[in-house]
Amino acid sequence: MAGAQVIPLYEGAQVPRPARGVRRAGWLLVACGLALLPWLYVLATGLPATATAAHWPVAWVGLDTLEAVGLIARGLFAARGDRRHTLTAAATATLLAVDAWFDTTTAASGGDFATAVAMALGAELPLAALCGRLALRGLGGRA
Repeated sequence: MAGAQVIPLYEGAQVPRPARGVRRAGWLLVACGLALLPWLYVLATGLPATATAAHWPVAWVGLDTLEAVGLIARGLFAARGDRRHTLTAAATATLLAVDAWFDTTTAASGGDFATAVAMALGAELPLAALCGRLALRGLGGRA
């Protein structure tokens, strides 16, 4: 359906306004996002250059497990015609982009960094782009 567009049934068609609770929740989220901005400065100036994590393998295995579950669930939902594939694609795209970011920014220089970049460019980011495109398509956006 390339080039398909939505045509309103009549000229005066309007998008319904969200309920008051939804609007309030939206403004609350905007306020929370704005409140995080000063915290970014605190993090940027106060965090140590290096850190040791007690459960490093659990963090990475957990992230990659979520990605695998997201990809499998997205595929199964789409194969069954279940509309939840759109939400699953959006969540999985986010996880894959986060994985690429943290792989490349936490890798040691040299071979580890080269491997992280290769994984990001060869797998994680292309899959994230595909999932993002599928999510937009499922929402009716052009992608």
